[in-house]
Amino acid sequence: MPRFLHTADWQIGKLFGQFDAVEAALLADERFNAVERLARLATEYAVDAVLVAGDVFDAQTVSDRTVHRLFHALGGFAGRWVMIPGNHDAALAESVWTRAARLDAVPANLTVCLSPAPLLLDDLRVAVLPAPLTQRNTYNDLTEWFAAADTPAGYLRVGLAHGSVQGVLAEDIDSPNPIAADRAANARLDYLALGDWHGTREIDPRTWYAGTPETDRFRANASGQALLVDIAAPGALPVVIPITTGRYRWHAIAAELQVPSDLDVLLAGLADFGAADVVQLVVRGRTDLAGHRRLTEAIGQAQGRARSLTVDLAELRVDPSAADLEALAAEGYLADVVNALRAAQAEQDPARAQAARDALVILAGLLAARRPVGKGAGQ
Repeated sequence: MPRFLHTADWQIGKLFGQFDAVEAALLADERFNAVERLARLATEYAVDAVLVAGDVFDAQTVSDRTVHRLFHALGGFAGRWVMIPGNHDAALAESVWTRAARLDAVPANLTVCLSPAPLLLDDLRVAVLPAPLTQRNTYNDLTEWFAAADTPAGYLRVGLAHGSVQGVLAEDIDSPNPIAADRAANARLDYLALGDWHGTREIDPRTWYAGTPETDRFRANASGQALLVDIAAPGALPVVIPITTGRYRWHAIAAELQVPSDLDVLLAGLADFGAADVVQLVVRGRTDLAGHRRLTEAIGQAQGRARSLTVDLAELRVDPSAADLEALAAEGYLADVVNALRAAQAEQDPARAQAARDALVILAGLLAARRPVGKGAGQ
């Protein structure tokens, strides 16, 4: 019974430009580690081949060093690797693949399918039908030839493609390259291994997206996995088991603060983040000065623990409570300034509202710093 490890969308060389330089470098480097984990899993589960459904590289222009590093990362699995180019690393006349060949970087146990022709794995009695992309975007279904492909009797028919299953992912997919939703059925495929959607997704029992092995975006789509696929015989339904491969957990959090308990819940969540978390936090609503201090302190601590924590407080309004104002001991002109800044946060111009909020927080800090030690509200 042949066993495969299905993976895709490694995006080696991805730059992560929305992060600072240190964070971006760590996230990019982890993609090599993910490939090494895939190799170890392939060995551990004794698979017969690893099927990589496109976008091995994030761009044609990755460095020679990156090319060598990627193929070196395959070394943990001595069995077969079968890859196709995707939209990011399409098999152009001059491409990252032709460069890899010139560099003599491609290991002997790797087959890169650069043309649409059956790859026969005779010892396994498996025919792999690849649909490599030869340009970044196509508008014809490159898997159409699967249906007429002649393969030896008794061989499993396994498709390997990269693109958008029509009517299912058209609005969310990374590229327009169309794939018929019924391709597995009309081409008599035992399994269709797909790439381009970065999360694990079952289209039908014989058609799956593996997703990227290391999460790379703020989208809850079951990424950070690979698929272990067993097929007992031609015509038998595949048994598909998702296996966790990713290290980093990506979280997109939109918090709305209206009552004090909302802040408590948010702070408890921030306290749970650690070195494996990549977090995008947006906080809206309103809080008092004491709550704002608690929030900024918690954010600072979480940024020290998490791999990355980016924060947007542009829509958070700071409304000093009566206790805040009493503690600040702002009288006369200063009290007028505090009230003016408080009101200015309602400005239609976001920049002016942000400036008022920042000024209020800074003023509160200055007033708090000038209070004699041991003096609080009512003293």
